[in-house]
Amino acid sequence: MEFDITPKRYEELARLIAQAESPVGIDAEKTHILILDKLEQVSARLQRLEERLAQLEERS
Repeated sequence: MEFDITPKRYEELARLIAQAESPVGIDAEKTHILILDKLEQVSARLQRLEERLAQLEERS
């Protein structure tokens, strides 16, 4: 799975979670950025599906 985040989006998310060091030996900032970005994508997709479902239900 490829994560393609624009530099601008990366910086926006980095500011939200800026951490000086990771206690577990991973890049916590990058990990959190990737997770938050994917959650936003999933949320947007779910919203579109719910809107489409509502439209279909109105036609029935």
